[in-house]
Amino acid sequence: MKIKYVVRSILFVTGLMISLSLASWVVFPKNNSVEFGMSDVNANGILGEDDDTIDVLVLGDSLSYSSISPMMMWKEEGFTAYVCGTSAQQLYESMNFLKQAFVNQKPKIVILETNAIYRSFSPIKTIENSFHRLFPVFQYHDRWKSILPVDFGGSVEYTWRDDLKGFKYSNKIDGINAQDYMRKSDQAAEIPELNRQYVKDMAKLCEENDAQMILISTPSSVNWNYKRHNGIRLLAEEYGLNYYDLNLLSEDISIDWSRDTRDKGDHLNYFGARKVSAYLGRFLKNEYALPDHRQDKNYQSWNEAYIRYQQITEQS
Repeated sequence: MKIKYVVRSILFVTGLMISLSLASWVVFPKNNSVEFGMSDVNANGILGEDDDTIDVLVLGDSLSYSSISPMMMWKEEGFTAYVCGTSAQQLYESMNFLKQAFVNQKPKIVILETNAIYRSFSPIKTIENSFHRLFPVFQYHDRWKSILPVDFGGSVEYTWRDDLKGFKYSNKIDGINAQDYMRKSDQAAEIPELNRQYVKDMAKLCEENDAQMILISTPSSVNWNYKRHNGIRLLAEEYGLNYYDLNLLSEDISIDWSRDTRDKGDHLNYFGARKVSAYLGRFLKNEYALPDHRQDKNYQSWNEAYIRYQQITEQS
């Protein structure tokens, strides 16, 4: 009886795994566009980029996609960047995007925007994340409502590209007086242990793929302070990572909190992002010797994307 029970259990589990795998294949988007049901479509626009064409990969939460404009850096410096930032991104999601990017891209620099490092999550979430990656049917279960014929037998082919390369444009102005938000402190904000481990694992993965991971804090008077700065500085020193806090460079970047934020200092708007991107582009180009592709015919699509980027932002 025990043998029969074991056999039946094995057959049941095997059948369940096969069913979940088949269902996952059907509901998994066969393209990276909204029409095919892709989640986080702007961040996943990187899937439509030509292989081995991204020099800088940016990961993080909404501060990353609000502060860093790859097309601005392309126009001024000529290197390619893509922002795989998502709202309230957790570090296990950052790791997902990092692993996904390394499949077809070989970025020289990987930037982790540091606000996500302070966003706590439970070990259960990491288990759920692994399960969802193994069986996407749990992530894309709502796609049953919009299944296409190609979903039953077509191959995966990513063709959609985001002209803003993951940046999210906003010309809304909602300012604040935030002159003293980076008041010095000797205290360091504590980083959750699980988050520390993810940063360490991401840095190791970057090293294994010949990429240099750096930590950058983009300007945010709501989310950042000197205690958090100290916490990240200590973490960077422990793991041997370069850390740059743009909140301490107000004179160099010239952020005007009365007009460079869209929501009273929480996120930058286009005007603030333009300043950050100009500064960051120059810094990365000089500090890390990034290439200039603007005259390379293999990157002509980036020049074409910049024209469309101008059309979107010229209203500002």
